[in-house]
Amino acid sequence: MLQAIGLTSAPRGDLPPAVDDLTFEARPGQLTALLGEPGSGRTTALRLMLELEPGRGITYFRGRPLHELAHPAREVGTLLGDVPGHPARTTRGQLKLMCAVAGVPVSRAQEMLEVVGLSGVADQRLGTLSLGMDRRLGLAAALLGDPHTLLLDEPAEGLSPRENAWLHGLLRGYADHGGTVLCTFGDPKEAARVADRVVTIDGGRLVADQDATAFARTRLRPRVAVATPHAARLGALVSREARAAQRSVEVVAEDGNHLSVYGSSCAEVGETAFRNGVLLHRLADEVGDTGPDIAAPGARAEDDTAPIATVPSQERPGRPEGSHPLPLARRPARTPLRPLRYELRRFLGVRSTFLLAAAVVASSALLAVLLARSGQVPAPRLLAAWPALLPLPPAALGAGLFGALAFGDEYRYPALAADRGTVPRRLGLLLAKLLVSGAAALLLAAAAVAVDFQGLRLVYGAGVTGPPREWLGLGAGWAGLTVGCAWAGLLAAGIFRATAAGLAAVLAVPVVVVPLLRKAVAGHAVRSVAGLPDRLRDLAWVRWPHALDHWLVAALHLVAEPVGAALALSLTVLICAYLFTGLRHRARW
Repeated sequence: MLQAIGLTSAPRGDLPPAVDDLTFEARPGQLTALLGEPGSGRTTALRLMLELEPGRGITYFRGRPLHELAHPAREVGTLLGDVPGHPARTTRGQLKLMCAVAGVPVSRAQEMLEVVGLSGVADQRLGTLSLGMDRRLGLAAALLGDPHTLLLDEPAEGLSPRENAWLHGLLRGYADHGGTVLCTFGDPKEAARVADRVVTIDGGRLVADQDATAFARTRLRPRVAVATPHAARLGALVSREARAAQRSVEVVAEDGNHLSVYGSSCAEVGETAFRNGVLLHRLADEVGDTGPDIAAPGARAEDDTAPIATVPSQERPGRPEGSHPLPLARRPARTPLRPLRYELRRFLGVRSTFLLAAAVVASSALLAVLLARSGQVPAPRLLAAWPALLPLPPAALGAGLFGALAFGDEYRYPALAADRGTVPRRLGLLLAKLLVSGAAALLLAAAAVAVDFQGLRLVYGAGVTGPPREWLGLGAGWAGLTVGCAWAGLLAAGIFRATAAGLAAVLAVPVVVVPLLRKAVAGHAVRSVAGLPDRLRDLAWVRWPHALDHWLVAALHLVAEPVGAALALSLTVLICAYLFTGLRHRARW
């Protein structure tokens, strides 16, 4: 059961709200159509229900608002447009990614592909899908969590008649199994043909809430609307005169003293009433597709045949009887239920990851071979393929690009919160991205050094270079450089919402921050930090073994290097900026 109560969107400037005090319900086992012309507020109403728009009102999904649901994707499935995702990702890979978001077994992906008829194109890229296939994939994503409610915005728009029939059959089967389906429609005839109940809105206000039979009878044919205290008598007179004249006229008695006359005109009905002395309070031609005008907000249409959905006051938590609808805040996006699995599938689910890694390793090997020609380059720089002209070696730049893409692709091809235009700023997702990007940086750094070493031995022989003396400390520094670049790119891309910003932050460390630090610490040092491990041990609650002092000193030496200090300082600033922007974003909501 879906119950929308008092939905009102926030006005923009001097314009009236797109949705104004909209109240209706969608029942389980039925397909409910939300009908309206373009600009009538259909999509805004759905976004208000899903707490994607600020405003007032509340929507209950089986008695609970959306923000109180522990796992929304398992209870409410949505399709508000095209399926967001990287165009190079396969349809199967996209659904597996969404399985991690919803926290459902990955086997659901193949099941949903078979349900929507996409098992034959499971390995096809998203960028090559037709509109019909894309819509099928969107339905598969909405059904992944086996929700009890579906909210779909114009799901049949642009589809062929065959695909349209398939879609309506799928939705009908879902409703027949007890699900609640709410779809927006722009075509009244399609809504009457497909839906069990039709909710008509115009200008963001409720016009009619009817079952499909009453909707087709009262709103799809021209009619004469009559209001008279002698409705039964006038109806009998109109029917008798029509039979005498052999005309096809249908008279339907509505609620109260109202009649709907089909197949006649105002002139004919008015003349019949005049000849027989019947008093008329209202006589008007109406066209079913538009319906009568609404006199005031909240007023009920004259041709409504079902009451507007309401919820007893005791079932409305936090809303006293007669008060204004509750404020509706735009909620922040939720993090994936399995963030590490999500990030791994996002990272490994596209070919560009492997192509970029191969390009970095190949360029690193080529640079190493070119640097070794002169014989003047130290072994550490030779194995890292780091010429003095470049601000960073290829492996560090590649790691920084991997980190920048971790958040940059989320904004370019959103899969988590496309409707909100943002990515959830949650600790679980951030830690997953830091872990995956750090691991990728370490693997890339190790692969680059190994390939460089083998390439040098292949081209120049076994004696060209060997492991450096201080290989352990140099290896730690090499790992710290690549991981630091990956994290700097990741955090900067998350702050500025662009891959280019993340890559710029990585390049800014050696180009801008390192020279500034060198200038700041230039000069002769008169004090030493000798004995720092002993002083730290005295301050600590736990006494660590003296053997760890060597590692602590090595770490301090790494941080004391210009690049290490600049990278540590940059990461500290970026972490603070990321946390600050996340807190400010939440405070705004």
